[in-house]
Amino acid sequence: MTTQWKTLRDGDIMKGYQLTFYTLQSYTHEHRPVHQWLIELAKSMEIQGATVLTAQEGIGAHHRLHSARFFELADQPVEVVMAVSASECDDFLERLRLEPGLRVFYSRTPIEFGTIGVTED
Repeated sequence: MTTQWKTLRDGDIMKGYQLTFYTLQSYTHEHRPVHQWLIELAKSMEIQGATVLTAQEGIGAHHRLHSARFFELADQPVEVVMAVSASECDDFLERLRLEPGLRVFYSRTPIEFGTIGVTED
């Protein structure tokens, strides 16, 4: 199921999807922050790249402003972003659909991705 990132040469281009998950620092699943749980799942499914980004502010599903405050980061918006092949995207989303008790908003955007430069082994 893994993408061929390790075998991509300079200039090779793959088509796939950018999956972005939107959550808050305080949201948990299986006693862990949702963003951490998503990263661990991606790693276990051999997804070769995922990034966690924190934001200053965001508006949630119920039109409520969420923001990072000086003393309280629990309401801070968090994104998990990954570039995946079409099959990885389908497999990952299906795995999430089967997960009891998980609720997370996501976007799926078609992208091209590749590498630039030579890998050092």
